[in-house]
Amino acid sequence: MAQQNFAKEERNARLSSYWKADRYAEYGLIASATCKDPPYGPRDVATVLDEVLARAPDSPALIDRHVRLSYRDLDARVNAAAAAMSALGVRPGSRVAGSSINDSELVVAFLATQRLGAIWVGINRAYAAPEKRHLIEDSGATLFLCDAATATDAQQWDIVRDGLTKVETIIPGDASCQWRRTVDLHAGASRPQVVIDPAAPAAIAYTSGTTGFPKGVVHSQHNMIVTALISSEYSGDGQPETVRGTALPMTILNVMILGPVTAFATGASHVNLDRIDAVGVAEWIAAERINNINLVPTIVHDLLTRDDIDPADLDSVKWLVVGGSTVPKSLPELYRARFGKRMTVGYGLTEGPNGVAKTTEHSPDMAGVIGRPLPHLALAILDESGAEVPRGTVGEIAIRPTDQGPWASVYTPTLGYWRNAAATAKLLRGGWVHTGDIGLQDEDGEFHIRERGSDLILRGGANVYPAEVERVLRQHPQVRDCAVLGKPDERLGQAVVAFIEPSRLEDDGTSLTGELQALCEQNIARFKIPAEWFIVKTMPRNAMGKIVKGKLTARWSAVLKPSPKRGAQSGGPGPA
Repeated sequence: MAQQNFAKEERNARLSSYWKADRYAEYGLIASATCKDPPYGPRDVATVLDEVLARAPDSPALIDRHVRLSYRDLDARVNAAAAAMSALGVRPGSRVAGSSINDSELVVAFLATQRLGAIWVGINRAYAAPEKRHLIEDSGATLFLCDAATATDAQQWDIVRDGLTKVETIIPGDASCQWRRTVDLHAGASRPQVVIDPAAPAAIAYTSGTTGFPKGVVHSQHNMIVTALISSEYSGDGQPETVRGTALPMTILNVMILGPVTAFATGASHVNLDRIDAVGVAEWIAAERINNINLVPTIVHDLLTRDDIDPADLDSVKWLVVGGSTVPKSLPELYRARFGKRMTVGYGLTEGPNGVAKTTEHSPDMAGVIGRPLPHLALAILDESGAEVPRGTVGEIAIRPTDQGPWASVYTPTLGYWRNAAATAKLLRGGWVHTGDIGLQDEDGEFHIRERGSDLILRGGANVYPAEVERVLRQHPQVRDCAVLGKPDERLGQAVVAFIEPSRLEDDGTSLTGELQALCEQNIARFKIPAEWFIVKTMPRNAMGKIVKGKLTARWSAVLKPSPKRGAQSGGPGPA
């Protein structure tokens, strides 16, 4: 496909789009000034199946425990789902939310949303009911596709009872599945006649920060396609992959992009893994001959060390991506022993979306190294004024489109934070995407990360933002103050730990930590609940009265009361 580079004014004149310039401002977003097609591949998610449809429509596209769909079958199913959504009132700009395990119908719904020019909102199934409700309310979703348990919760919400949100259930493998029946009613529907602007808002990925409430990062179809093509081009052994698998929750937008979107953009088939334990993952890899899969360090560690997993089960794997968490010290050695090469370390963020930089065989072998930027990006280290600093100087990591090579000016940054103009302006100031993460570039040009700007805890592949947990803990009347931190953990990367300064110190704190455990179970996802609780007489504070978390990390064993490991969790970010 010939490259095109549409200026914003040309796009507005060309399209009768929902997303006119003033509507971006209404939602706190900043429109991309240009939208240059990738050097190859599809230009948007709406047409991501088309190349294979034209040359090999009966090749396998989407596989899970219950169905095996060819590209022809998948295309027809997506058209039927788009017609079903349209009948339910979904229009360009509408928000469609999805929360289920990794089922084929979730992928179909995502693709149908893109063909309608609507906006996808993935909601992690592991989130607690109050967390899910907040994301529905904040996004303004008018259709919510979810598992049966979540549907039962949702029916009690005012936003549903008032008719603002339609709820339909996705039940894998069940012929009576409400959403499947709805789609079946529209079998044979044609592709919707919607002109897609690749640069318009197409998905909201929620991420947290210092306020304790998630912010919705808005990406376009163009964003998603670019990062999908980059992911495929710079992974594996240089040979085309045939089967890509996903075990992480595809309700996470970055995972949806790195899984199905990347597979379809390159003509591969995609396997939805419905197990996240190491034995189950190994069985899927062996059965479907998966070439490429993204996994968290805990699962990779178990794949490489468990006696009940046959190493031959992994023979088809060309590229095993380890991401989403702090890497335990022992894992690189295990990885090299099994695959005969150095483990690649990647750095990415929701605002990217996805990967920003990765290491190579020539990168320094030391903690914190993230390597060099991927070819669609330029990285820099900036000072507080936004100026680039000399190599070796610590500052904020920032990204923008590269001006070199075939990917020059192709990348378009995130459109900002949904309904949060102030945060959008701060994120995109000066022509850069400001990550908030602290790092440096060494004299050889390699980038290093020193600390996450948001105190992010990377627990077994799940992002845990301390402010989210602290907000819940402060609801308890006996909590004067609290601090949530990530404690190094050999298997999970980091474990969630809470320090509590009570309003009054009674007995040994066991009663209080039990109540806080219960409070967390009611309000936040299981993987965010602290695995350890510490009661302290007073928090270390600076001259301004702010808690100095760095001083708490030196006091893991020097506190008044370490509680039993109430609610300690294992594994990754909840069910896939």
